[in-house]
Amino acid sequence: MTEAPFVTAEQVAAAREAISPSLRMTPVNQSQSLSGIAGGPVHLKLEHTQITGSFKLRGATNAVARLTDEQKARGVVGVSTGNHGRGLAYAASAAGVRCVICMSSLVPQTKIDGIRSHGAEVRIIGRSQDEAQEEVDRLVKEEGMTMIPPFDHPDIIAGQGTLALEILDEVPDVATLLVPVSGGGLISGVAAVIKARKPDAKVIGISMERGAAMYECQKSGKPVLVKELPTLADSLGGGIGLDNRLTFAMTRDLVDDLVLVSEAEIAAAIRHIYWQERQIVEGSGSVGVAALLTGKIKSSGPVVAILSGGNIDMSQHYRIVSGEDVDVTKEAD
Repeated sequence: MTEAPFVTAEQVAAAREAISPSLRMTPVNQSQSLSGIAGGPVHLKLEHTQITGSFKLRGATNAVARLTDEQKARGVVGVSTGNHGRGLAYAASAAGVRCVICMSSLVPQTKIDGIRSHGAEVRIIGRSQDEAQEEVDRLVKEEGMTMIPPFDHPDIIAGQGTLALEILDEVPDVATLLVPVSGGGLISGVAAVIKARKPDAKVIGISMERGAAMYECQKSGKPVLVKELPTLADSLGGGIGLDNRLTFAMTRDLVDDLVLVSEAEIAAAIRHIYWQERQIVEGSGSVGVAALLTGKIKSSGPVVAILSGGNIDMSQHYRIVSGEDVDVTKEAD
């Protein structure tokens, strides 16, 4: 076990009480098509219908709510592949706090536009989150802004974990949860709740084959640098930080397995979710469904897959659901 204290289910419950007035409690729907494929009940947590289009609003709202008056006066800054930035921009705007979001050039324009629509300043720095983080560090040092990271922070993790409490309210007999994984904030919060409230249930993280940082770090037994690559699951890109304090250890100790899916499998899941579930979901939000469609998940009871975000470029979505072989790995060259 790590020496750093884990975020607890009690902290998540406190976060739920603090942020619920500012959020949408998103639905949990049973999927007939996926239940038939899996041979048992499969439910979808429609978190892509959250106010800002992803679960990231939960953690950002909790973190902003816990700022001191002095911190609010100096403003907040963060690095993001898109959805954390949008959640932080929305939460900061609602609280009347200045917000700067630093991003790499790999982030799609639709996500940049979404962040700016909530009044935040966007700065594009380099081609990785690590390069963008350098600008964040400068603003903290020179302007006294407060950094709110996308995942490795107790208030962020506690806020994201509120999603698990809603799932348990709707599917109390859940046996397996499928959670998209990037830096680990969501899966850490979810696992903290599930392992405390329903320890026999399995928490399985799903990521893409291209640049799955948490997967590679767990395989190495420590945080390591992982090259960020173009992928349909762009919101799952970026590293976990070599100085990771919480999410590496929480994922290691609380998560049952990590599963990877290919670009073709992600595209197939986006199509399935659109044509069978009538939902528009981005690549990162579809990875749980991708794992189910390919038979990579086996469960002896009800499954819940979290559709974590829906902020996809609609022209790209149209191409995918129309059957085109959209290869972002070649388009980025």
